[in-house]
Amino acid sequence: MKTTIQELAQELADLEASLIEVTHEFDVYLEQIPKDQRVAAINLIQYLYFRSKDRKSLQEKLHYYGFSALSNSENHLHRQVQTIRERLGHTYAKGELNPCTYKFSRKRLEQNSKLLFGKQAQAKMPSVMVTFATDFAENPELIERLLLNGMQVARINCAHDDQGLWLKMIKQIKAAEKKTGLSCKIYFDLAGPKIRTGLLAKGKDEGKVKVEEGDEIWLAESKKGFSAEDIVISPNEKGIISSLQEGHRVFIDDGEISGVVTKVEKGKAAVKLERVASKKGKIKSEKGINFPDSPLNIPSLTDFDKACLPFITAHADLLGYSFVKTPGDITKLKSELKKLKLKKQPAIILKIETPESVRNLPALLFEAMKTPPFGIMIARGDLAVEIGFGRMGEIQDQISWICEAAHVPVVWATQVLEKLQKSGMPTRSEITDAVQASLAECIMINKGNHTIRVLKTLKEIMLRTAGHRTKKRFIFRPLSIASDFIESKNIYNITPTTEEK
Repeated sequence: MKTTIQELAQELADLEASLIEVTHEFDVYLEQIPKDQRVAAINLIQYLYFRSKDRKSLQEKLHYYGFSALSNSENHLHRQVQTIRERLGHTYAKGELNPCTYKFSRKRLEQNSKLLFGKQAQAKMPSVMVTFATDFAENPELIERLLLNGMQVARINCAHDDQGLWLKMIKQIKAAEKKTGLSCKIYFDLAGPKIRTGLLAKGKDEGKVKVEEGDEIWLAESKKGFSAEDIVISPNEKGIISSLQEGHRVFIDDGEISGVVTKVEKGKAAVKLERVASKKGKIKSEKGINFPDSPLNIPSLTDFDKACLPFITAHADLLGYSFVKTPGDITKLKSELKKLKLKKQPAIILKIETPESVRNLPALLFEAMKTPPFGIMIARGDLAVEIGFGRMGEIQDQISWICEAAHVPVVWATQVLEKLQKSGMPTRSEITDAVQASLAECIMINKGNHTIRVLKTLKEIMLRTAGHRTKKRFIFRPLSIASDFIESKNIYNITPTTEEK
C-alpha cells in the first residue's frame, strides 16, 4: 500500500527521536571528547545508527514525494532530517535545531584538511602527497618541479633509508620551498610491524624458491625436522605459528601467492598453495606475508618506531601510524609522544590496512577525536590483501563515508596511477580509479620514474572532476561496520581508554 505524506512525516519523526536517543546511549564517548569536536562526534554516532539498518524503503518514499533521499547527508544527517520535517510543516522550538548544517560540516572538513595538508592549491581539489625515493635526496631540481606541479605533502617512509638520508630529503624540501615560494608539509610513515618471509631450507642460499599451485610449503620457526628439499618459510616475527589454525588463509608477496593452512603441529604449519599468480612462480626472501584470519599478537608500535620518534617529531608535520588496530594502539603512541615533551606534536594519520582496523574504525575515530587534528589513510595495499580484492571496492567507500560523517580528512593511498608512474602510460581502469581518488581530501602517489607526469595527469583529472562532482552516493543498505558498533554499544568493550603512565 502506498505510503501517505502523513505516514512519511511520522516515520521521519520516529527516525529523529531514535537519532536523539542513540546519541545519549553513547555519552561515554562524548564526555571524553573536546567540546569543539562533539558536533562531529554526535553526527558520527547518528550516522552509524542510521546506517546500521536498511533505509532503502525510506529513501524511495522520500524520493517519491520530491524530498532529499538522505543520500547526500553523511556530514549533517540529523539536520537534514529536520529540514525535511520543516518542509512537511513541523515547527521546532528555539535551540532544537541541530547546529550541524551542511554549510557548517563542509567548512569544518575544509578547516581540518587545511590543518593537515595546508591550503588547497585550487578550490574543491584534493591535496597531493608524493612518496620520496632515495635519489630525491640528491635531486633538488626534481623537488622544485614537484612543488611547481602540485605536490603539497612529501612522504618519507621510515621502512626505507635512514635518518641521514631523511634529513637530506628534508633540507632539499625546505630549500625548494624557499626557491619556489610554495609550501610543503612533511609526512613520516612509521615502518610498523612488517611480517616478512625467510627461507630456511630449499632456496635459502639463492633467496628464492620456485613453487606451483598445489604445492605444500611449511611455515616454521626453525629448520629442525625438515629435509633440504622442503620449502620452509620462517616469518621474521615470533609467535605467529601458534596463532594459526586449519583453514586460515596465508598471502605472500602482496597476494601474488596464496594458500590455506592444512595442518598445524608444534612449531610448524603446512600450507597448500591455491594460487600462484606470477608467471615466474617464486617465493623470495624478505617479501611480505599476511595472515588475515589469524589473531596475531603483534604490537602496532615497534621498538624501531619508538627509536625513530625523536627524529621524526623534530621534523614532521604529519605522522602516519601503520597497522593501527585498536584505540589502545593510539593511546600507546600518544604515551610515547608525551614522553618526548614536545612543544608541538605532529598530526597523526591513522592507516587503515587490516580487517580489524576496518571493524574498529568508529572506535578509532572517537579515540583520535580526543587529540585533534588527525586524518585517516585508506592504505589499499595491505588492506586489499587482508580483506580480499572482491570487498576492496565497497570497503574503501564505506571508510570514506564514515570519515565524512566524522568530518575527518581522508588520504586515498596505494597504486594511484601506478602503471603511469612505472611505465609512463596509464591503463584505462586506473584513470577511473584516479577519478574516485579525487573525491578524497588528499591523494598519495607511490614511487616511480614518471612522478611529474603523474602529477600533471592527476591535476587534469581533478580539474575535470571538481566541476561536476563532490561525493558519490549510494542507496543505504546496512553497513556491517555501523551495525557492529551500534549493536555492541562499543566495539572495544566500552571502557574509556586512558593514557599509559
